[in-house]
Amino acid sequence: MKLVRKDIEKDNAGQVTLVPEEPEDMWHTYNLVQVGDSLRASTIRKVQTESSTGSVGSNRVRTTLTLCVEAIDFDSQACQLRVKGTNIQENEYVKMGAYHTIELEPNRQFTLAKKQWDSVVLERIEQACDPAWSADVAAVVMQEGLAHICLVTPSMTLTRAKVEVNIPRKRKGNCSQHDRALERFYEQVVQAIQRHINFDVVKCVLVASPGFVREQFCDYMFQQAVKTDNKVLLENRSKFLQVHASSGHKYSLKEALCDPTVASRLSDTKAAGEVKALDDFYKMLQHEPDRAFYGLKQVEKANEAMAVDTLLISDELFRHQDVATRSRYVRLVDSVKENAGTVRIFSSLHVSGEQLSQLTGVAAILRFPVPELSDQEDDSSSEED
Repeated sequence: MKLVRKDIEKDNAGQVTLVPEEPEDMWHTYNLVQVGDSLRASTIRKVQTESSTGSVGSNRVRTTLTLCVEAIDFDSQACQLRVKGTNIQENEYVKMGAYHTIELEPNRQFTLAKKQWDSVVLERIEQACDPAWSADVAAVVMQEGLAHICLVTPSMTLTRAKVEVNIPRKRKGNCSQHDRALERFYEQVVQAIQRHINFDVVKCVLVASPGFVREQFCDYMFQQAVKTDNKVLLENRSKFLQVHASSGHKYSLKEALCDPTVASRLSDTKAAGEVKALDDFYKMLQHEPDRAFYGLKQVEKANEAMAVDTLLISDELFRHQDVATRSRYVRLVDSVKENAGTVRIFSSLHVSGEQLSQLTGVAAILRFPVPELSDQEDDSSSEED
């Protein structure tokens, strides 16, 4: 993301002009734009024209509109963002108050104005414009007959390809059908890796599977690379890292990212940091439940006692339509930081973020046990029962 201009007043009102440069930046933009903001960008509008003879025709013109945002739609697979709203600035082609939809896309500049820029949104702009946050990881999660090729970016897990091949069982004295199907499956996975993984950007490719599937696949892939003189695969052989996973489904990626070998290799990526924080929370919940809370009210009470060491919160909560609710989450984040706590904002499109959302989207690891809050929670749950 490129920051062109930033004009924010002392009362935190103002505007920023940004240029998304990669598909990843569209996810950041989705988290920046909120209902009620004003968005200015170039767009194409269908305009009706009437000739001197009275005949009516229509043609498409490019114009710059400023909309008051009413609806936002994000397509995570295509990385496209559509913003719908009403025109709030005079325009020769569009009447004031008329509805229009602007499609934001990479390399197209836009200006976003807010009445109140909060700390979470400003921090996201800093992260989006910092190249260090774009360290990417690719992953191949597989089992016999099923593979998912994913890109693990700092903000989301994108499934780029799914390979499914029916593998017949081995029969006594005849394994040829099984072996041929397995070879066909491996070949399709190799093709998907070459099609969807950009080795100029990706610093590590995790190959995760149960049993010996990953070893057999890697042996096959590099044998074929030598035979066909595939320089791309051979030159990037050191980037492939084999780890255990319980299955070939996407959710098993979390296990692979939790592996200590992987964690040390990816120590500078946000994805690994999120997974480690969630893993630490689960361990604390199991061994010292008085130091692991989830749910907004409980975490707020723990924060009042200045007990929060690490706050885990989903970015989905900052997209809440209600301004008061959104401000409540922002205040919690700011307060934890003021009390020298660590804040981890999880992406709702990331594997770990999906799991955090199942825990209400807010969780905390505490510095010290706060048993009285746990007792309150138990009392309230028994009253509900």
